[in-house]
Amino acid sequence: MLRKFFATGSFLCVTLLSFAQQNSSLEKVTPPTDSTAAAADEPEKKPALTISGSADTYFKYDFAKQGSNNRTSFTNANNTFAIGMASVKFEHAGDKVSAVADLGFGPRAMEFAYNDAGIFAAVKQLYVSYAPVESLKFTAGTWATHVGYELVDPQLNRNYSMSYMFTNGPFTHTGVKADLTVGKSGFMVGIANPTDYRLLPAGQIEKKFFIAQYSLAATDGIKLYANFVAGKNPDTSLVNQIDFVGTFAVSSKFNIGVNATLNNTKAWDGSKNEDAKSWWGAAAYLNVDPTDVFGLTLRSELFDDKDGVKGFGTSIFANTLSANFRVGGFTFIPELRIESAGASIYSDKDGAGTKSAASFLLAAVYKF
Repeated sequence: MLRKFFATGSFLCVTLLSFAQQNSSLEKVTPPTDSTAAAADEPEKKPALTISGSADTYFKYDFAKQGSNNRTSFTNANNTFAIGMASVKFEHAGDKVSAVADLGFGPRAMEFAYNDAGIFAAVKQLYVSYAPVESLKFTAGTWATHVGYELVDPQLNRNYSMSYMFTNGPFTHTGVKADLTVGKSGFMVGIANPTDYRLLPAGQIEKKFFIAQYSLAATDGIKLYANFVAGKNPDTSLVNQIDFVGTFAVSSKFNIGVNATLNNTKAWDGSKNEDAKSWWGAAAYLNVDPTDVFGLTLRSELFDDKDGVKGFGTSIFANTLSANFRVGGFTFIPELRIESAGASIYSDKDGAGTKSAASFLLAAVYKF
């Protein structure tokens, strides 16, 4: 199977590179002018180094005073102050080659890299890219997934708590991929380790995933993404997931985001693969910004795990209202979250099972 993946990857890379070179050869060739000749005598520009990052902290209170009511990533504290992540990202870019080292320290980074231990868990992203032409780029290393609407870095989300779809992944991919841009469309294909594995367990190195994305910038205000991942996990389960993301700028003050995903998992029962079980989710993000310093986001998400793939055995409807107060690189986020389920998966103040839960948090996020 590994030979098939490498053969497929090699074929895709050669095909994309050939296509890009053909496009490049069709460009009109113009004779050098005095200005272009002068430019050729100028010293070569050195690659640029860019450093950015963020820091975040929060206070969360569950109205039932039950920390176990939290079922999504990064906000596990209850009735206490907590830190999120200190993050720093180094980007070094030349004309054709670039590299990114994206590091994070704290509970958020550790949970994001849950398959890793020690200092290795601090690596959020680490990859090298080569762009032989402007429309084509090859990347090797570890990068954040293309699947879903939300991102691990808190400054890139308007809600501080995460959705069920984000929580149930994938988070990262480690492998190689190729990105090709043709007009308003983008194509990405790649071969990677199983989801969220930077290193595979001994004896599992032959297992690989195929990943792909099609993107379309339909207009300046409408962007669409169709995402796909499929492969075999170290536990021998077979997984495929399709995902759709859309962003729609209605006006300069109001925009909408949508995300829908479907995961099919075939678990191994010891002798043969069981029938596939699935979970799915859909969410809408309503974002309004009356002024530059204030905005509101309402996230409404329906998450269905009636097959019990993720251990819920029921459907969940979660609504999260977040305010964003912005001053420079600082954002203060008060947030109210209310969710309900078809079964008693939460706990009330007495510890008894209940079908609903509510929490409130205050988050402070700074980016530089």
